Amino acid sequence: MSNEARTYVEDARRDKLERLRELGTPPFAYSYDRSHSTTDAIAEFSDGTEVEVSVAGRVVSLRRHGKTTFAHLEDASGTIQIYFKQEDLPAEAYETVGLLDIGDFIGVSGSLFRTRTEEITLRSQQVTLLAKAILPLPFGKTDSEGEEHGRLEDSETRHRLRYVDLAVRPEVRELFRTRARVISGLRRVLDERGYVEVETPVLQPIYGGAMARPFTTHQRTLDSTLYLRIATELYLKRLIVGGMEKVYEIGKDFRNEGVDRLHNPEFTMLEFYEAYADYTDMMELTELLISTVTQDICGSAVIERFDTTFDFTRPWVRQTFSDLIETHAGVDVANSSPDVLRDAIIARGEDPEAAAKTPPTKLIDEVFRVYVEPVLIQPTFVVDYPIELSPLAKPKRGNDKLAERFELFVNGSELANAFSELNDPDEQRERFEAQVAARKLGDREAQQMDEDYIRALECGLPPTGGCGIGIDRLVMLLTAQTSIRDVILFPMLRPEE
Repeated sequence: MSNEARTYVEDARRDKLERLRELGTPPFAYSYDRSHSTTDAIAEFSDGTEVEVSVAGRVVSLRRHGKTTFAHLEDASGTIQIYFKQEDLPAEAYETVGLLDIGDFIGVSGSLFRTRTEEITLRSQQVTLLAKAILPLPFGKTDSEGEEHGRLEDSETRHRLRYVDLAVRPEVRELFRTRARVISGLRRVLDERGYVEVETPVLQPIYGGAMARPFTTHQRTLDSTLYLRIATELYLKRLIVGGMEKVYEIGKDFRNEGVDRLHNPEFTMLEFYEAYADYTDMMELTELLISTVTQDICGSAVIERFDTTFDFTRPWVRQTFSDLIETHAGVDVANSSPDVLRDAIIARGEDPEAAAKTPPTKLIDEVFRVYVEPVLIQPTFVVDYPIELSPLAKPKRGNDKLAERFELFVNGSELANAFSELNDPDEQRERFEAQVAARKLGDREAQQMDEDYIRALECGLPPTGGCGIGIDRLVMLLTAQTSIRDVILFPMLRPEE
């Protein structure tokens, strides 16, 4: 930060930084040997046993009283009170204490005792400055009436300065620990069932596996246009062709689309594929994955979120795409013209100009989005989509106008998408050709022709079931967050001015 942009608070802290250097106190240490976390130290002393400890963490409160100073030190496990007394420390050490600020990292060694208020406290016999915080952090304060002031609340600031958000809000750190537990829980279920975790290319010469617009880049050495992947699907199915019968990948996908409370251009997906399975098998495994993780994280398959009780007890409701549209939109999917579908979404408040530009094949999906999705609150498998909306799925047995596909909806939001995977290379080519034609007519999200994927199918793809689960949205649900930005450590934001 330039000198002109500094605040008086930063100037004061920089003055302390120089004073520390004059005292010969290094303000930025290399390491520190701690014996206990704060929580472990408190637990060890809880039975009254005399114990010497060394702890380290960030100073989150300071109260100076002449020759004594009280502070609270916070690490990843919790907080502990520190008691600094001038006569217990060398003169230069207590002078260092006098130059501490809230936000500094310190290491403290000493013995534990209980104060008159019964708070377990560390009596400092040695203090080491580990890192001087030059900028103040908005920890907030609680007044005598219990009201909190100065807490970091602005969502834009919290998302942009996530390191500040994490530093001052322990509940945010806990949220992201929960996210890690969700991912490890999904891994555990799949690993136990013989799935192999793999990695597929993020940079791809042809993007596919979803209806979306990509980010584009260029590789100089090969002089090639490349795309950030929009899905992992086509590469994972190549692995099934190669004889890896159960595979999954947890990784980032990238879609050059709008940003709102449910969409971030960079997001995390779990995709898993199993040979000799179909979409009904994927339904059962999806139920198992999500219900198991919900039980692990929340302690029950029935949870309260957003003033609603969600019941993840298996089995979940299954309803067809066409029945839901007929019930909630009054539209007959099989016999409605594009004009009828456009009128239906306009009647629901959609922009007439946008409706006029929506490709005919997408109109029925828009009707579903505006009429049906908002009412799908409890876990619901929507099954048997129109075949034209599912270019990578097998036709439904007994009705080739439908696809063997489901999407899982909870709380009005899609959480999962699955197919009985199309494994006929000639039919897949025809589907791709139809997508290419749709692109020429203006559908910029239609898929491209992928000759190498066709070649892989020609080598033989056994019957396969595949599914993708949105990790971010699942974490949103389990942690009761209303915006996807709250569950992504560093969400995409407008550039700072």
